[in-house]
Amino acid sequence: EPICVQDIAASLDLSPPLVSHHLRLLRAARLLRSERRGKRVFYSAADEHIRTVLADMVSHVKEDYEAEH
Repeated sequence: EPICVQDIAASLDLSPPLVSHHLRLLRAARLLRSERRGKRVFYSAADEHIRTVLADMVSHVKEDYEAEH
């Protein structure tokens, strides 16, 4: 589901400008789509295929992290 820059930044403990910059790059690569709602921009995966690839990537990273700790 769409999520705004501020929520992503807060959940990752990163600055909103840094998150916004990276999201713009992903949008330029057509991996994400954006939607402006008032002053906030919400991002979501560009399509179901991208959503699946991202979910698999996150799952893989979590497995590696859990194996190390």
